[in-house]
Order: sequence, then C-alpha cells, then structure tokens
Amino acid sequence: MTTHFISRRTLATSGLLLPLGLLAACSDPAPAAPAGSAGSTGSGASDGGGASPGPIDTSGTQELIRASADESVAALLPPEVAESGVLRVGINGTSAAPLSFLADDNQTYVGSEIDIARIVADKLGLEFELKLTTWENWPLKLEAGEFDVVHANIGINAERLQKFDFASYRAAYMSFLVKKGADFWLEDADSLSGRIIAVGNATNQERILTDWNAELEAAGKEPAELKNYSTDADTLLAVGSGRVDGYLSPFASLSFVASRRDDMELQGKINAGWPDETLVAGTFPAGSGLVEAYSAALNALIEDGTYAQVLERWQLSEEALTESRAHTQENP
Repeated sequence: MTTHFISRRTLATSGLLLPLGLLAACSDPAPAAPAGSAGSTGSGASDGGGASPGPIDTSGTQELIRASADESVAALLPPEVAESGVLRVGINGTSAAPLSFLADDNQTYVGSEIDIARIVADKLGLEFELKLTTWENWPLKLEAGEFDVVHANIGINAERLQKFDFASYRAAYMSFLVKKGADFWLEDADSLSGRIIAVGNATNQERILTDWNAELEAAGKEPAELKNYSTDADTLLAVGSGRVDGYLSPFASLSFVASRRDDMELQGKINAGWPDETLVAGTFPAGSGLVEAYSAALNALIEDGTYAQVLERWQLSEEALTESRAHTQENP
C-alpha cells in the first residue's frame, strides 16, 4: 500500500482547508500619512533618541534594496517551495506608511514590509511575488494557502501561535504623537493622569490605555480622557490644535508622520505586547516548514547589513533586532 502525502498547496487548490476566523489584533493598523500631505516638507522630530534624518522617499521609482542568494540558507527550504522557485508574500494593501502603501505614482506598492520580504526572497534564491490582502482577511487567506508568508506588521501572541508560526524581524513599539515643544512627557500610566489622549477604537493601544486608567483609578489618581476620532485627518488636527495632549499608535507609522511634519514629535516607547513583550514577525501556517529557512535568511541579512539598510531607509532602525528566530506553539 502506498501512502500519498498531500501538500498544503494541493489542499488549498482543492478547497479542503477550512477557513480561519479573524484573530484579535496585536500590532494594530495605524493611520497613514499620505505622500504629499500638508506639512510634508518639515524636518522630522525624534522620540528622544536623536534627530530624524529627514523626509522618507515615497516615490515609486526608488532604487530597490536587493540581497545575494545564500545556497546554505536556501537548502533549508521545504521542497515544495524550493521547487516552485517563488516566494508568495501577502501584504496589507490598506496599511499605513512606511509599512506597505501606494507610492506617489498611486500604483506601486512600497514600504518596509515589502522591502524586508523581498530581500528574504533574494537570500533564499526565490522570485518575489507580491499579493494584496487586508488586515481582516490575512488569516483566512494564509490558512487557505494563498500566500507562503504574510508581512503585515503582525505581532506574535499566544492566540496566533495556536494557528501560525513566526519568524521575528522587528521590535513592536507604540509611541505618543504630540505637538512639538510640549511641556510634558508621555510614556506610562502616571504620565497620562489628567491628560486627553486620542486612540483608535477597539485597538490594542486602546486596551493598554484602558488598563493604565484602571491602575490610575486604583491608586486614587485622575485617569486619562480617551478620545476616538473617525478619520486620520481629524486625529492629527486634534493633536496639532492642542485639543488632545497626545495620540497613542504604533511607532512605525507615527515616526513617518513626524518625519513629514515640523509641528509634531514622538514621546515614549511602549512595547505593543504590554505588560508582556512581543515582536513583529513574518507569519506562516503552522507546520508549513518554511519558518526555519525564513529565520535563517533574516539572520544572514542581519549579518551582511542588508537588513539594516532597509530599516534605515524607512527610519525604523530603533526597532531593529540583533537576531531573528522561529517562534512556534512548541517554542514560543
């Protein structure tokens, strides 16, 4: 009797994989600051770690950062991926700059998530194939086999580890966007007492602020007043006009906003997994066999400096890792 092993790609094609429900957000989507938006010519401000090097290039003609193939790393690929010769990468087509977004030409997708995935494909000796998804649909499409990996600012958490494997490639921080020259510093529960803070509704950052308010109230201190705005423009207007003291959102997106405005800056850095810690990672179906090769490719890119070039381009060096590793349910 011959036993036939059916690959995940075959299952996806035949429709035998069951759909996966949406998992709770960890590194939540954040507001985009569209290229060419008001205030885009000003110098950026730092979050306390030094001056920003200036506005980020958002053109669709920017020179791509590429990497050389490594046969020893490519040898770790699962046979079906190696034989296909292609790395199918899902990105969030509605994400915020500088993660994955439409360039100035309104047709070319650029961003740090895309650049990192592309250099991993290079290192693995694979062609890079970009596929669009949304934050709501990436779990369904990944489980259905439409992608080999998703790059969508996804944080590692216990719930996701039940369904997915992860190769970490960036730290996951939240920061506060404030009016430049503010006479206060926001970074923890105590610093928020009595302040008015903007935050996205039903986001991970709102969960953090709600927990901090509970701490303040338990200590007999005035909690922060939380404000939700319906659009990104309204949120930024509230910060710029002083109607709110700050806006808590992912560091990556807010650093882009600050780099394109001369009236705002960042304060504080909070791990997105607070009170625990998390990392941003390439995400794979559990047991696909690709995570080890992917992590090895990332480590080779960290060692040869290509990884650092990508983060420098998008002003995300403060979220750089010194090492990637595979995170699975058995080895979180």
